Amino acid sequence: MTRSARIRRAALAAGACTAVAATLFTAAGAQADPAPLAAPDIPVSAVKADLDQLQSIADANGGNRAHGQPGYKASVDYLKGKLDEAGFTTQVQEFDHNGTKGYNLVADWPGGDESKTVMSGAHLDSVDEGPGINDNGSGSAGILEVALAVAKADLKPAKHLRFGWWGAEEYGMVGSQHYVSSLADADRAKFDSYLNFDMIGSPNPGYFVYDDDPRLEKVFKDWYATKNIATEIETEGDGRSDHASFKDAGIPVGGLFSGADYKKTAEQAKNWGGTEGEPFDACYHQSCDTVKNIDEKALDTNTDAIAHAVWELSS
Repeated sequence: MTRSARIRRAALAAGACTAVAATLFTAAGAQADPAPLAAPDIPVSAVKADLDQLQSIADANGGNRAHGQPGYKASVDYLKGKLDEAGFTTQVQEFDHNGTKGYNLVADWPGGDESKTVMSGAHLDSVDEGPGINDNGSGSAGILEVALAVAKADLKPAKHLRFGWWGAEEYGMVGSQHYVSSLADADRAKFDSYLNFDMIGSPNPGYFVYDDDPRLEKVFKDWYATKNIATEIETEGDGRSDHASFKDAGIPVGGLFSGADYKKTAEQAKNWGGTEGEPFDACYHQSCDTVKNIDEKALDTNTDAIAHAVWELSS
């Protein structure tokens, strides 16, 4: 082998080592940037503890948490305290309805692209007739615990995360309409999505998914499919909850629902269990909508579905 050949071979070997090192570095770099983590399991015991607190608030304030009543403001204060402690930036937005002051609670998690905001919401008020633990303490507690899980994980989402609890929904989505109407057009354009959760623990539950936006519908339906849970499109309550305020403003909406006062069919009972011919929630808008009016499995499953959607959509 000539000296020049030896030099050329040495150079080729060095180049090969450099290429191998570069490949290993690239692979290591790829491994150092993992895919987004899956959402955590949300302990149903924590959601139930929040419902116990809302029940106690109602018990101490005339048996309800309705708009204009002290139980509603006490409910806002309870949630706000937990969110402030967890590191959220919270705002209590006031509005007036029928000469009575109402309140929305909005909580923002620091970080994420605010031009792509993912918002989850639920109405916090009950009717005058009862404490409103399924309608809608269940949705309110569910998104509260998902928000607290975001803080516990110190989540750093690519998109901005916001959570909202609406007042006076039972009077016709008054609180959420006030919130949306208070936004400038430029701010409405920043919403990636709004997810609504109104009744997620009905005692004779169904698993209904909003079909207003195909992308958001798919996020939920695909997740339930991994759990071998059949879903149906929500039609009975379409437009009767706070997602309507956002949809009317051109914001993509999705959400979940476990059923209200209409009756479960034979096919639904076959798919989901429960009692055929009985309402999904026989205590809908009644004094018996207490902590005893909750199906724990549905509450657990639907809260985990919310967490999955928040994690997936914000990544």
